[in-house]
Amino acid sequence: MHQVVQQILNCPYQGLTRRLYLESKAIELIALRLDPSFDKKFPDGILKLRSDDVDRLQHAKDILLKDLENPPSLLKLAQQVGLNDYKLKRGFKQLFGTTVFGYLHDYRMQQAYQLLEVEELNITEVSLQVGYNSLSSFNRAFKKKFGINPSKLSN
Repeated sequence: MHQVVQQILNCPYQGLTRRLYLESKAIELIALRLDPSFDKKFPDGILKLRSDDVDRLQHAKDILLKDLENPPSLLKLAQQVGLNDYKLKRGFKQLFGTTVFGYLHDYRMQQAYQLLEVEELNITEVSLQVGYNSLSSFNRAFKKKFGINPSKLSN
């Protein structure tokens, strides 16, 4: 249940996607609470995260999102926040519901969507701003994530 609450508090989405995400997480919380065996469950592979681990994982997320163009490697990020790479990978997934670089990818795509929808930037500028050096890679990733080409949003 703690993981779902953390996912709600750290929702990376905006607009309609945010609303749908938060609604689904609220339903998930209700389902977990209604499950009579919830308190007895503790599946294998779940790390017991101390509050300082959670703080370090939050800091890792902040570092990751600070420089979208040049994110640190997993090992470098682990060193920066004082965790080993195993705890960073497992704890991050447990806390945020996705891998470190899955989170980065989703955040980049959400930022790109917003920039294309709101700002007066062209696709190349947006792709560079969110950390893609290759326009074709950006176009592919955007279409895979949203099902449309970025040119459909560009002003």
